[in-house]
Amino acid sequence: MLKIDSHQHFWNFDEVRDSWITDDMDVLRDDFLPQHLKPILDHYQFDGCVVVQSDQSQKENEFQLNHAAKHAFIKGVVGWVDLQAKDISDQLAVLSRHEKLKGFREILQGAADPALMLKPEFVNGISKLKEFGFTYDILIYPHQLKYATELAGRFPDQAFVLDHIAKPGIKEGSISPWKEDLKRLAKHENVSCKVSGMVTEADWKRWKAKDFNPYLDVVFEAFGPKRVMYGSDWPVCLLAGDYGRVLSVMENYIAKLSENEQNLFWGENATHFYNLK
Repeated sequence: MLKIDSHQHFWNFDEVRDSWITDDMDVLRDDFLPQHLKPILDHYQFDGCVVVQSDQSQKENEFQLNHAAKHAFIKGVVGWVDLQAKDISDQLAVLSRHEKLKGFREILQGAADPALMLKPEFVNGISKLKEFGFTYDILIYPHQLKYATELAGRFPDQAFVLDHIAKPGIKEGSISPWKEDLKRLAKHENVSCKVSGMVTEADWKRWKAKDFNPYLDVVFEAFGPKRVMYGSDWPVCLLAGDYGRVLSVMENYIAKLSENEQNLFWGENATHFYNLK
């Protein structure tokens, strides 16, 4: 079985740049690099991973692509580019020379304008991605799902993937209107979903595997077996456990699926979506 961790991060901790790491997230105030993740992936028999940006800068692309060039287990990079730039096509042409650079992400969940993704300049940037074979990771909160649905509808040929199932209120046990809005987004067949980041939306100290079942039921029903992929969100997942404990949630949940559906979830969907070699 091919196993790909479709969502994780590397960084050298920087107090200023990484100010999103608050005092209660002290475990993340450290360096997390390929040499730290590789033994974990080996232990759980993963064949590779996709590293996702955590900083919005050109330096971030260079940092992650440099790691990817040195480590064969890093199969793909989701970087960052200013989609609102006037010369976006020229930038994408240059960036497309990097074989392991598969797509881009904006930290839309933190944008001052929750509907930033629908601004004409941003939409123009999205419109250029397919020409160069780039994907787009959608990082949002539940109240932004309606904007993502509109964006996905405008570009039916663009490959989108929703990160962290849009971060529903698992800790509070709230499921609506996230459930209804997620289903509307999933109707666009050009959108996939990363089953990732759930433990950090739960009670970090007290969560149980069953807490996630109502949300997982919605995701798997809405997106179906060919548009879901596993992501650990390492090292952020360490806020609420270790890699193995987070992994076990999904191992237990998908045990009821067919062998083919499990293969799709663990690696084949991510490989197809990101065109991994």
